[in-house]
Amino acid sequence: MAVVKVIEILAESTESWEAAAKEAVKEAAKTLSGIQSIYVENMQGIVEGDKIVKYRVNVKVSFLVHD
Repeated sequence: MAVVKVIEILAESTESWEAAAKEAVKEAAKTLSGIQSIYVENMQGIVEGDKIVKYRVNVKVSFLVHD
């Protein structure tokens, strides 16, 4: 029987929300193995001078727990 754990990560990008989500997975993969999926729970944009300058995501990362 598989056991899955979920953690929450906040990530940021100057490019897009998609890039921020990819950054979250990239950083999580440095210390976790068996990542199965992510769920983007929240997105936020930081605006300066009528332009979005930072894209932020709050993601839940699901990964397998190994014995």
